[in-house]
Amino acid sequence: MSFFEDILTVANEYWEPLIWWDGTQYSGLAITLWTLSLSIFLAFILALPLSLMRVSKNPWIRGPIWVFTYVFRGTPLYIQLLLIYSGFISLEFVKETPVLHDFFFSGFNCVILAFTLNTLAYTIEIFAGYIKSTPSGEIEAGRAYGMTKPQIYKRIILPSALRRALPAYSNEVILMLHSTTIAFTATVPDILKVARDAMNDTYLTMASYTVAALIYMVISFVIVWIFRLIERRALAFLAYDKE
Repeated sequence: MSFFEDILTVANEYWEPLIWWDGTQYSGLAITLWTLSLSIFLAFILALPLSLMRVSKNPWIRGPIWVFTYVFRGTPLYIQLLLIYSGFISLEFVKETPVLHDFFFSGFNCVILAFTLNTLAYTIEIFAGYIKSTPSGEIEAGRAYGMTKPQIYKRIILPSALRRALPAYSNEVILMLHSTTIAFTATVPDILKVARDAMNDTYLTMASYTVAALIYMVISFVIVWIFRLIERRALAFLAYDKE
């Protein structure tokens, strides 16, 4: 049997659990996209105020955020997931608190928490860097119009920083997509988990992981395409300035 035929065998037998779901069991693709979307959404919402705190001149405000980003950017996501999934559930106060025990007993909850905290750390630094690099002329223009400091942040600094951060942020989203491949560690049935099941059942190792790789590649292409459309619209003024 040729390699192409092996791929067709895996795709035919595991196409449904990889791509579709029957209403009672979600597919690997659905789990992967839901995990990615939820963690990215939560991190984005939290990063907006935390990135402002990160650039604060007050060390008591800036310091804790710096420590958080340093820790989560300085340690592997895989270890963070293991600590949250396998470590917290073993702590006595977690065992004795029903709400915490139920939360950390769920592998999906642990995956979302680990992914959110990890991408949050990187997103904060991305947004904070672009906030710091806001052209002084834009800020002075806001002051000239009589804007208060909160108004300058709301109407000038944050919108400008978010637009300019789009290329770097799109890379972070793609990296998070690739990072979702470790979700199976917490027994979350993502694309890679289905591919591993296919490999164990068919013994077609190369074909099973190739099918998974192709799916991830298509998702990456769609994400890049969406961000390029957003960038083209949000950063159109840069092309106008060059002209």
